This record gives sequence, structure tokens and C-alpha cells, in this order.
Amino acid sequence: MEQKTLARPRVCVIGAGPSGIAAAKNLLAAGIHDVVVYDKNTEVGGNWIYRPGESHSSVFETTHIISSKRMSQYEDFPMPDSYPDYPGHAQLKEYFQSYARHFGVDRVIQLGTEVRSARHRPGGGWTVTLGDGRREDFDALLVASGHHWDPRMPSYPGTFTGELLHSHAYKSAEPFAGKRVLVIGGGNSACDIAVETARRSARTEISMRRGYWFIPKFLMGLPTDVINERLMRKLPKPIRQQMMKLTIRLVQGKNTHYGLPEPEHGPLEAHPTLNSELFYFIRHGRIHPRPDITRLDGKTVHFVDGTSGEFDAIIAATGYVTRFPYLDTEEVGDYSGKEVPLYLKVFHPRFEDLFFIGLFQPQGCIWPLADWQGRLVARALLGAWKRPANIDAAIRRELSHPDYAFTDSIRHAVEVDYHDYRSRLVTEVEGGRAF
Repeated sequence: MEQKTLARPRVCVIGAGPSGIAAAKNLLAAGIHDVVVYDKNTEVGGNWIYRPGESHSSVFETTHIISSKRMSQYEDFPMPDSYPDYPGHAQLKEYFQSYARHFGVDRVIQLGTEVRSARHRPGGGWTVTLGDGRREDFDALLVASGHHWDPRMPSYPGTFTGELLHSHAYKSAEPFAGKRVLVIGGGNSACDIAVETARRSARTEISMRRGYWFIPKFLMGLPTDVINERLMRKLPKPIRQQMMKLTIRLVQGKNTHYGLPEPEHGPLEAHPTLNSELFYFIRHGRIHPRPDITRLDGKTVHFVDGTSGEFDAIIAATGYVTRFPYLDTEEVGDYSGKEVPLYLKVFHPRFEDLFFIGLFQPQGCIWPLADWQGRLVARALLGAWKRPANIDAAIRRELSHPDYAFTDSIRHAVEVDYHDYRSRLVTEVEGGRAF
């Protein structure tokens, strides 16, 4: 397919979260001034707009990032020195809003504006229909509305008669005071919620169907991802895996010492769970491990080891479905499965005027990488970067050569190594022609 070059295209960005504002900043910096960012929220920040009631956001009262400030900040806009190593949601929301103001992105954002549909026009470009019925035409569409908003609920035989909710609806531990709570999952949200409810509940248990690598947030007095960047990255990948495993064993011991299953994969072959409190709470008798669930019966939950327990509430931290309700899946594709066929996680194989920003899950933070994605898209729109001649083959090659042998699950459909993926994006951006 021959790539079209538009002198100064009109561009729509959907989403004013961390990825959307980074993309818009790069479009403006490249001289593409006819940019409109739509967001249904009333302020900038996306998933980091905390509200005490259930909303679009998955953050809760005590949420902090799991990647450090040093490895999470945009490369051209450092976080304030006053921020801690792991900032909380209020600090992050202010950071994103400051970023938007600093780069003038706030001037092109239309808040409180929902996108109902985006349809490709036969001659190229997109017609975007808004919540108030308006229709706007654009030359290019950037999808940056996030993929942590549509809860994926587990299914078990039987019925639970207590309170059953997804972690997306969890906002604080207070409603679970004095209750018997079961948390399902071993990822970051599951472990954080188990720790928080354990402070208020009568009893908190956590059910995991497989083993995870639990990584402390600090090593040798530094954030763990900083140690990884400074030391571990210098080693070949097989040795890096072994060193990570050895370090975790020396610091924390085996999972079985805490009543948890051992992982069947290497430390870098699945999305990491960073938590320094889970093991502490387990060994202090505040969190009690359980294996996978077999069935539900009223308030009784039965587990695969033949045991059972009575619970007042179940909180399922079981991930999200990747979905963009304003796009036609028959036209654009369905990205809810184990494969997401986009070149560099950005470029659509069929539509050269459609781009996805932030649709990946790094072993690290999304935001600085979304900034590099935005730089590359700006170059593509101005003709300074060309898509591969056979983009389908390039996508297949990319899918068949992941950064690590990630576990075969939907959760890892868009998993990448932070540093490897950044290197690929930087190479593409810097290898093209200058503006």
C-alpha cells in the first residue's frame, strides 16, 4: 500500500490521559496544529483521575505507581523533586495536567466530550461522531483511550450470595471493615488490594491459580527498576533472568515459604508484580493464601485443594478486556484476544491513517514510551517515516519474536520489555528524515 503524505493534516486524538496528551504534544511540536483531543472526562488525567465512586478509572484511594518516578516521567518533562520515588494518584494527575499546560496541549482538548463512533471514509480519513450528535471529519485518527477500563470477570460453577465485585469497582478498604474478604489474582492490583483490605477486614485471603514473581520495590536503597537499568541491563538476557531469580530468592526466599505457589516461568517472562508488603502481611497473619477456586456455593468458596471458606465479599482482580467501543471491530479488528496485529504496537496493517497510542504493556511504564510513539506517528503523518512495504509480514515477524518468551495468556498479548521497545522506537524515529 502506498503511504499518503498530508502537508498539514487534521488529526483527532481520542483520550486526554497520559498517552493522549503525549501524542498531541508531539503532533503540535511537529507543526501539525489542526489537532483535536476528545475526552469524556471533565479534566486531564485519564485513568489517574481518582473518584471515590465507581468511574472510568481503575485507581483507588491509596494507589501509587509500581514503576519509579525516575523510570515513569516523560523524558522532556521531569517530575518535581518533591515527589517521592513512587508518587500517588493525586500527584500524578497534577503532573499530567502540568504537562498538558506546559506544552499547550490543554488548548486543543475538548473535555466532557464523548466519542460515540469513528468510521473510516471510503476516500481516506475518519468521520467522528460525538456524544452530542456532532460529526467531525479528520485526516487521521489516534486511539489513546486506554485499555484498563472494561473489567474481565472470572467464571466459576455455582453462585456467590455475598458481595462480588471486580477490582475496577474497589475504591477503598473502608467498606470491607469487619468483613471476610477473598481477593482473586496475583497481579499488582490484587496484591495491593489484599494488603489494604487486610488493614480493616476481619480476615483477608488471596486466591492464586498460578505462581508469580513478587518483586520488592527497593533493592540496595534504590527503586528496583533503577537497579535493573543500571546493573541488570548490562547482562545478556539468559544471565539477566538467572540474576533476577537469584536476587529475589536471596531477598525474599521462595514463594512456598509464604504458602504461595512457585512460578513456572522466569522473572521476566510475565508482567512483574511489585509489592513489598504482601509477604510481610502473610507472615504476620493478616493475609492468608489460597489456591484456585473450583466452585461457589452461597457464601462458601471451594478451592482445588479440597478446602473451603466462608466469605462476605470477593474482589476479582482479574484484568481487563481490551476494547474500543467507538470502533467497528469488523472494520478495524478485534484486539481482545492473545494477538494484537499492529506494527510496533502502533500502525494498523490496513489503514495508514489509524494509529494506536499506549496499546501495550511494558515491564516498566507506558508514558515515556507513548511519547516516543507520538514522535513516530508525527513523522509518519508528515512523510518523514515510511511504513514497511510488507507491513503484514513485519507484524507477523514482530509477533513471533517477543522480547521474552512471555506466558501464553491474553494478559501478555501486548507485553514488551521497556528498554527493548524504547530502543526500537528510538531507532525508527531517529532513522527517518528530519522535519
